[in-house]
Amino acid sequence: MTLSSSERLRRFYACFSGEDQVLVLINADPDAMASAMAVKRLLWRKVAGVTISHVNDIQRPDNQSMIRLLGIKMIHFRDLPNWRYNRIVLVDSQPDHHDCFGMFRPDVLIDHHPESCVVGRFCDVRPKYGATASMMTEYLRAARIVPSSKLATALYYGIKTDTADFARKTVIEDVKAFQYLFRYINVQLERRIESAEIPLETLDVLEKALKCRIIRGNRLYAHLGDVVSPDVCVQMADFFMRVDVVSWTIISGIYEKKLIIIFRNDGIRKSAGIVAAASFGKLGSAGGHKGAARAEIPLEALEKMVDVKKSKQISRWILDHVEMRTEKKCRPSAVAEKDASDGGVQ
Repeated sequence: MTLSSSERLRRFYACFSGEDQVLVLINADPDAMASAMAVKRLLWRKVAGVTISHVNDIQRPDNQSMIRLLGIKMIHFRDLPNWRYNRIVLVDSQPDHHDCFGMFRPDVLIDHHPESCVVGRFCDVRPKYGATASMMTEYLRAARIVPSSKLATALYYGIKTDTADFARKTVIEDVKAFQYLFRYINVQLERRIESAEIPLETLDVLEKALKCRIIRGNRLYAHLGDVVSPDVCVQMADFFMRVDVVSWTIISGIYEKKLIIIFRNDGIRKSAGIVAAASFGKLGSAGGHKGAARAEIPLEALEKMVDVKKSKQISRWILDHVEMRTEKKCRPSAVAEKDASDGGVQ
């Protein structure tokens, strides 16, 4: 049974009371941050307090600009105060998308990624949607809340990035939300976020990626070794997709005792999510969308097969696994279309 927007809003509000201290958990990317801002606005004056907490380190220039220019107030998971929140909201992710999420049982879960681990008093999972920000726009409209300029800009940018300017799978509801929000956005702020400056350190990573790149047919691989954040791998994967002969980018790095592998493709043939899950799903979390995916493998699982201190061995191991799956037809699996992140997949 399909619920109306007003019924979803009613069930959402039924999970809270005026004394509640609410923690909104996200893996911060534009869609997740915008959605968390919308949750906070929906609960304004309806609960005692709302705190937004991110579990990842935020390194991407556009994400940092979004936080700064829109004044998004968040706190890292590791810096949360010791006292307990009595209501947990998880947006743009599900409990098995990050180790930290598994520590909580959310009261409310709102997400657009395929259902993989859904728990809570109220769950709203709509895999056909291109962005959770589109869903949150519907909640705001059902509540008759006109978004502020900054909130509208955040939601607009969240939809824009998660749908890759509507190049990825979307539904008409994403388009409607996008059009609605355009009335209220600050165009200048959105452009500044989108054209964020590149930190000097990124040039060093790019130099390393250029030196260690391997091109096989239409696929480009690069293993970056230790990285300061998985976002670095995302940036490189997006960058190399602009090369004219490249249809796939597979960029990896080691972060917090995990091998992070980021997939991008043109979305025309095979699904990146299916290839990621088929290649690495048995070793860790893996999955994503047709054009973007991610895998995270604990180093202890990898050490049985390769010397994790030797980048060339890791590159060869990744290359061999992915080649097997991109050369032959992959069957969709229950976990194939799961977002294993980033960002949500980023």
